[in-house]
Amino acid sequence: MSESSTRTVLEAVDLDGRPTGPPGPLSGLLVADFSRVLAGPFATQIMADLGATVIKVEAPSGDETRGWAPPERDGVSTYYLGINRNKRDVVLDFGDEEDRELAQELARRADIVIENFKPGGLRKFGLDYDSVSRTNPAVLYASISGFGSAGGASLPGYDLVVQAASGLMSLTGDPEGQAYRSGVSVFDIMTGMQATIGVLAALNHRNATGLGQHIEVNLLSTALAAMANHSSTYVAGGRIPFRMGNAHPSLFPYEPLPASDGEIVIVAANDAQFGKLASALGVPALADDARFRTTEDRNHHRDELRPLLVEALSTRTIADWFDILTDAGVACGPINTIDGGVALAERLGLDPVVHVGEGDAAIPMIRNAISFSLTPPRYVSPAPALGADNDEIRAWLNTPEDSNE
Repeated sequence: MSESSTRTVLEAVDLDGRPTGPPGPLSGLLVADFSRVLAGPFATQIMADLGATVIKVEAPSGDETRGWAPPERDGVSTYYLGINRNKRDVVLDFGDEEDRELAQELARRADIVIENFKPGGLRKFGLDYDSVSRTNPAVLYASISGFGSAGGASLPGYDLVVQAASGLMSLTGDPEGQAYRSGVSVFDIMTGMQATIGVLAALNHRNATGLGQHIEVNLLSTALAAMANHSSTYVAGGRIPFRMGNAHPSLFPYEPLPASDGEIVIVAANDAQFGKLASALGVPALADDARFRTTEDRNHHRDELRPLLVEALSTRTIADWFDILTDAGVACGPINTIDGGVALAERLGLDPVVHVGEGDAAIPMIRNAISFSLTPPRYVSPAPALGADNDEIRAWLNTPEDSNE
């Protein structure tokens, strides 16, 4: 987009007068967000935090996460609130000719398009990559799906299904118990991150060449890549990993162990760390024991080592050991609930909670995870109401760009 047309976008979308704050690293970029639920909205929230102008396009029925409650805040699902801040919102019915043309015009003006329809699902509306790139050849068009655009194109892409089909659930849970899903939609979140990485990489390429391109990410490919060492165990080692509860297949200790009042996670990922652990626990001789001298030794003799560590840990509380082991340079941590995790981040000076919006309308949210020395993330507005910016965005899309330059 030209500098003049970028100013037009910003002026048109910000007609309500809300402050935009300092420019972010993605300021000047326009994102047409045709996604819903989690992976796409998570990606576009990252872009919005970093300064991009994100226009969230919703069907008249709205993003279904608006109704995923409880929990809720002031009648709005906290699920929806958590992944849609800093965005503008317009309702467009692709089945309506006028609305469809406005959506096509938005895609024509956008730097970035994000969508998570089933592969090919936007073709009938003239909003697929081939259609959009004919009028906007520099567009960076990111498609998110569950199983890709080839043989899995027709499969619905829910995180739980991918956790099951990818093998993750086979790795989660007690060895003799049932398979469990992760408590978080990990592959939706990771796929949203992969989409963001893909867009930013393509943006760098476009800055060098002027060329746009189609970026595709899917939950299954993300899952296989994200399982990293476990995937490698199979494809490079010819072995199929299995459930080990909280244990690690290659390291010990790397799991929760009982103190006097509950369990604390302890990590000794190399020989030096194990030496520090043994000393801090008051059993330094363990580090020189031939059974436990190396990582491989400890792995093979974990059933002999565990009761010795448990005996030493039984003399103090979780809080005591957290301070003692941390001072000794041993990685450890209590098993907190979410409130404890937030409290720990506050204690460590990470300022995890930001208030987005103004006055009574401000909503507490978790801070963007990225810090910048010059262009920090912005927290301008909470997740928008359905169609919150209908009038402004429709007026802008109906105004020829030339008339504003």
